Amino acid sequence: MNDNIEEYKDRRRKSYVMMRMIYDLGMATLLLAMGVVMLFGKYFGLEKFIQLDNMLRNIFGIVCLLYGAFRLYRGIKRDY
Repeated sequence: MNDNIEEYKDRRRKSYVMMRMIYDLGMATLLLAMGVVMLFGKYFGLEKFIQLDNMLRNIFGIVCLLYGAFRLYRGIKRDY
């Protein structure tokens, strides 16, 4: 009886870790892509659509890249 409970808890923990890893990797992909678009938007011709100051756009792009890199690291490390 006790083994079944431990096995259930272990499966539940593994499922949670897998879900968090997929979520972190997905968010990292989106954040890194957003950072690249913000930093290199002028090369993609997006200045017509994104009406932000260059300094603000660069700061936001750098923040997105840094936070995306953190989420990627956390997803790869799987320390939950």
